[in-house]
Amino acid sequence: MNTAVANSGPVWVAGFMSGTSLDAVDAAMILTDGEEVLEFGPVAERKYTAEERAVLQAATDAARAWNWQGPRPEALFAAACETITKTHSDAWAMMTGQAGAPRPVLAGVHGQTVLHRRARPAEPGATLQLIDAPAMQAALGVPLAYDFRSADVAAGGQGAPLAPAYHAALMRRLGGEPAVVLNLGGVANITARTADGTLIAFDTGPANGPIDEWVERHGHGTHDAGGALAAAGKVDTARLARLLTHGWFAEAPPKSLDRYDFNAAMADGLSLEDGAATLTEFSAAAVAAGIRQLPEVPARLIACGGGRHNPSFMAALRRQLPCEVLSAEEAGWRGDSIEAEAFALLAIRTARGLPLSWPGTTGVPAPHRGGELLG
Repeated sequence: MNTAVANSGPVWVAGFMSGTSLDAVDAAMILTDGEEVLEFGPVAERKYTAEERAVLQAATDAARAWNWQGPRPEALFAAACETITKTHSDAWAMMTGQAGAPRPVLAGVHGQTVLHRRARPAEPGATLQLIDAPAMQAALGVPLAYDFRSADVAAGGQGAPLAPAYHAALMRRLGGEPAVVLNLGGVANITARTADGTLIAFDTGPANGPIDEWVERHGHGTHDAGGALAAAGKVDTARLARLLTHGWFAEAPPKSLDRYDFNAAMADGLSLEDGAATLTEFSAAAVAAGIRQLPEVPARLIACGGGRHNPSFMAALRRQLPCEVLSAEEAGWRGDSIEAEAFALLAIRTARGLPLSWPGTTGVPAPHRGGELLG
């Protein structure tokens, strides 16, 4: 292993994230020792083309149909891995090619989640992120940390969320009051820091996933741009009340979801606008239900991820939540890069043998190391 990676001092690490919304690869660099963030480096976003997105969606659909039963859809998975390697190497070049950019000594790549089964009392969890690690490591030219979730699942954890180690580092930079970081991707997850410093993290329910699916199904693009459709619609309050009786909300954290555990079918029979409004309100109400499961009310919630760009979603959160709601930018963070930054931190923690998950974040029995290292 690279000597700089193995030592205990701060190093420049690159992180990458491609979420279940299949919109882009985000790349970011941070200077970190695995515990704290000392400096923020360049970032880049490599948007997927329509053709690349179709390849990744086909692999996701095939994975859902397979569901760990019978022969794996290897041809579709291989095509997706080629796309993942190509787009991540493009993002690497965009980021490291910027004037004055430091040279990372390590990269953390999450891969593309195509299937996730949460752990239940009668059924172990399982998770699958697509990545061709040798091809990726060769393309980037530095040691590669990857497969961050499998070890946690094998040890009895949910395998998600994994960003709390990074969220905690960000919150420490803000001061000591109880706070929550909310990530609004396909699924919503929170990391709460209580007054005594304890970390609690779990998926709260859907975020953008069902809304995006609903809009795309109706041929109006890939997402509700500017929240305009939801703003023009009316929430079906009776349906919303029924949705909130789902058994998920009675489950104690930590808990995790697959992107499709809640989907656009929840709005079937509604108009485009009313469906968007109802799904948006439901996602916000699910976050509020998660906040109610915390042992104390936070002073503020900081929203990250793509959903923070949706004014209708943010307005719904402010209606539903009992605390101040800020965007990542209002807290002084780089909102579009937080997940990529998180996997940079997890990469150096993997290389240095530090835990990635804890009983309060994934339900794993004890603080647990994870990730694989190549190169």
